[in-house]
Amino acid sequence: MEILPPTFKPVVLCIDDDANALKLRAAVLRRGGFEVLPAHDAGEALQKFETHKIDLVLSDHGLKDTTGVEIAKQMKQLNPAVPIVLYSGAPPESMGPVDCFIVKSEEPTVVLERLHSLVCRSKA
Repeated sequence: MEILPPTFKPVVLCIDDDANALKLRAAVLRRGGFEVLPAHDAGEALQKFETHKIDLVLSDHGLKDTTGVEIAKQMKQLNPAVPIVLYSGAPPESMGPVDCFIVKSEEPTVVLERLHSLVCRSKA
């Protein structure tokens, strides 16, 4: 796993319309060394993306009001350098502008390693 500077705490915008899943995912990310900005829908996610410095976006794909791919399209127009990861039960038919897909059944340690690696690459 690539190592981030000890003073750098990457900010992850975490999107899920399931409040319990979002709370659990945020707890895992925080234990993994990330600062987390939670968002419960596309509108909240886009507002936070525009007003905060985001190092990575982790989004569920099947949201009530849209899809993770659709959110990724909008975010990549605003800032194409931010890695966007879909975290879902099954991959979408098309990844579009999404940088990475992680299946929800993946072990948390593997998920954290992949996210750290994506942040490191985007900061290189």
